[in-house]
Amino acid sequence: MRLPHRSFCIFRSLFSQRQQPNPPRRGLSGAAMRLVQFHRHGDGGRIRVGVEQVDGGLGVVDLKEFDPSMPSTMRELLELGDKGLECAQRALSSGRCVVERSDLQLLSPVLAPEKVVCVGMNYRDHCLEQNAPIPKEPIIFSKFPSAITGPYDDIILPSESEEVDWEVELAFVIGRRGKHIKEEDALSYVAGFTVANDVSARDWQMKRNGKQWLLGKTFDSFCPLGPALVTTDAVKDPHNLGVSCLVNGDTVQSSNTDQMIFKTEALVAWVSKFVTLTPGDVFLTGTPPGVGVFRKPPVFLKKGDVVECQIDQLGSIINKVV
Repeated sequence: MRLPHRSFCIFRSLFSQRQQPNPPRRGLSGAAMRLVQFHRHGDGGRIRVGVEQVDGGLGVVDLKEFDPSMPSTMRELLELGDKGLECAQRALSSGRCVVERSDLQLLSPVLAPEKVVCVGMNYRDHCLEQNAPIPKEPIIFSKFPSAITGPYDDIILPSESEEVDWEVELAFVIGRRGKHIKEEDALSYVAGFTVANDVSARDWQMKRNGKQWLLGKTFDSFCPLGPALVTTDAVKDPHNLGVSCLVNGDTVQSSNTDQMIFKTEALVAWVSKFVTLTPGDVFLTGTPPGVGVFRKPPVFLKKGDVVECQIDQLGSIINKVV
């Protein structure tokens, strides 16, 4: 599905950095950018990494064309640490190697991560709408990386489920390797933020497979992600972002990340107690109230529906259900 042109024209005021004495390090390089993965039309489907123009242009700077020594995937770019992001910043500043929007297809900003870490019941009102207790510790589950799809790709209804639901979520991506990370240091391990839809087959999540969540969460195309990886220093306050989901133009979810029970820093610190986090790991931080399964009567996605997930400063992903 192609993104309407209007969606390329937003979020141009993201990149003013706070001026304060000796600020704590937030992201990897201190660079404010919108990083993307894309295919160039007629290029044989090769993956490229780019930087979105935000001042005076709507194109994408092709990082590998700017510097052939740079990798072709976001995960590899993040593995380079500051070197990779500093090169991306130079490429953006150069104004060279620009690919017009009409000549490319945006992909998920991360493909084939080592881990997709998901958080359940992380908004108080989402707990209340299902009469569930407020968690005292993060509830962690996972999706297989193969569930990831692009920001404007189709959501495929599986024949095995009749109860497919939406979940808009703030996502973030790990930028450097770490274990037992302190909460006060956590943001320095986060490369940036993006928008996710944790599409869920409720029958498989809640009634089948021993009520284990994995199968209901990990059908192909059940993790639309994008449109860009907005670096941590380009997000003024990840704890205060408007979050919404629309189905066929009607708002079904509307909240703010300030309602999250466990914030980004707490999630990084908690999960890194158990596993080593690596560049490219994707975290989905939970959904606010308004999902279909808890409506009266329940409402589920059907073929032809269009789901749009929006988060302030990050953008929107728009996926048709087929």
